[in-house]
Amino acid sequence: MCTGKCARCVGLSLIPLSLVCIVANALLLVPNGETTWTNHLSLQVWLMAGFIGGGLMILCPGISAVRAGGKGCCGAGCCGNRCRMLSSVFSSAIGVLGAIYCLSVSGTALRNGPKCLIDGKWDYHFQETGGSYLLNDTQWDLCESPPRVVPWNVTLFSLLVAASCLEIVLCGLQLVNATIGVFCGDCRKKEVH
Repeated sequence: MCTGKCARCVGLSLIPLSLVCIVANALLLVPNGETTWTNHLSLQVWLMAGFIGGGLMILCPGISAVRAGGKGCCGAGCCGNRCRMLSSVFSSAIGVLGAIYCLSVSGTALRNGPKCLIDGKWDYHFQETGGSYLLNDTQWDLCESPPRVVPWNVTLFSLLVAASCLEIVLCGLQLVNATIGVFCGDCRKKEVH
């Protein structure tokens, strides 16, 4: 597969992944679909890793990769798309950093558990379990408020972890692909008119 086609494939994969991260982060702001709990959200929700890291910082490399997979700078591919590939190198590097940010914050959120009310006290009650609460769903019902916050957070942060892992792989692939494209150009043939 030539560098242009690969870039386009990667870009078209990154764009929906970034949108998934943005939506997942938006849903984390409203546990159980209710806005009454915003004063008691965990720190990891407020860090907006899905919105900033897995979302916006991935959307830019996705669009850049799609553009790098298009025709060259002057529309005919005269420079072999080297300029767009160079742009894609830098944006892919930023994308890797964004995906790593999303992965680290989401992983920490899964390990610590949500902030919830147990016995009249708002705290990170699962923090001391080291993540073992994830395997024992009977503990999840201990949280009185917000209702069903543990499965809500576990589902959405797990989605963010999975999406950010894919984003790291795809941005890394595009980083290598775009670097090859800068030095070798796009392997697609010019159309003869």
